[in-house]
Amino acid sequence: MEIFAQSVTSGVLTGVLYAMIGIGLTVVFGVMRIINLAHGEMVMLGMFGAFWGQALWHLDPFVSLLLWAPLMFVAGTLLYRLLLRKILPGGELNTLLYTAGLSLLVANLALFLWSGDYRTISLSYGASPLRVLGVSVSVPLALAFGLALALTAGLWLFLARTDLGRAIRATSQNGEAALLMGIDVEKVAVITFGMGTALAGAAGVLLAPSLYLYPTVGELLIVKCFVVVVLGGLGSVPGAIAGGVLLGVVESLGAVYVSSAYKDGIGFVLFLLVLLYRPAGLFGVGK
Repeated sequence: MEIFAQSVTSGVLTGVLYAMIGIGLTVVFGVMRIINLAHGEMVMLGMFGAFWGQALWHLDPFVSLLLWAPLMFVAGTLLYRLLLRKILPGGELNTLLYTAGLSLLVANLALFLWSGDYRTISLSYGASPLRVLGVSVSVPLALAFGLALALTAGLWLFLARTDLGRAIRATSQNGEAALLMGIDVEKVAVITFGMGTALAGAAGVLLAPSLYLYPTVGELLIVKCFVVVVLGGLGSVPGAIAGGVLLGVVESLGAVYVSSAYKDGIGFVLFLLVLLYRPAGLFGVGK
């Protein structure tokens, strides 16, 4: 029973971080209908931001979140204005291919600059785990979990309680109707893409102390991100949260009771089952 509780706890903590990655992608898709294949590389940049912040400036990775999240927001808005906006009229296939190329460019540029070496972030308070009701909890993972919950709650309040948040939700539901109601759809698109990029970077910062860092880690993370958003229903923020937690728990239990070598494969089996029996996802609306 203790092993089961430990596995579920670890899965939930990791799953919330998966959910943060998925939320960034699902918000962008909900408003702009862009499937951003470079989203994993944005997470990777957040991870390396946390690493270099500690290596060069001795910044605690969780403190550096205050630096990297705003910078990633600015990078996202520039990326949209300078590159993506020009190809959006070409249709979804164009944006899919374009972001796939952007993903390769960013990953290979990172390989050129930082080499393919695996790196880790060591924290002085990460050596001794917390013990809660007989369950061991990594301190960095617990801090990341708390900050991810706070960011997710802040995003929900922003979308539900502010005029800009309501404009984003209105554009997501019906872009043409939002335009007729006087909403600046172009401004909403810029802010939404910047916000999605910032969420990806923030997730990378929070994941960095718990994972190995290497320039192509985005390839693995974007796959997990797609599993999360499809499990929950593409375009659904609550669904992304549920999908992330579910994926984290299934992977953790699979690693303990089946084999750690098949951990990722078990997540994909769940993914295929949901596609088979619930194609719209857990929170999606079927047709």
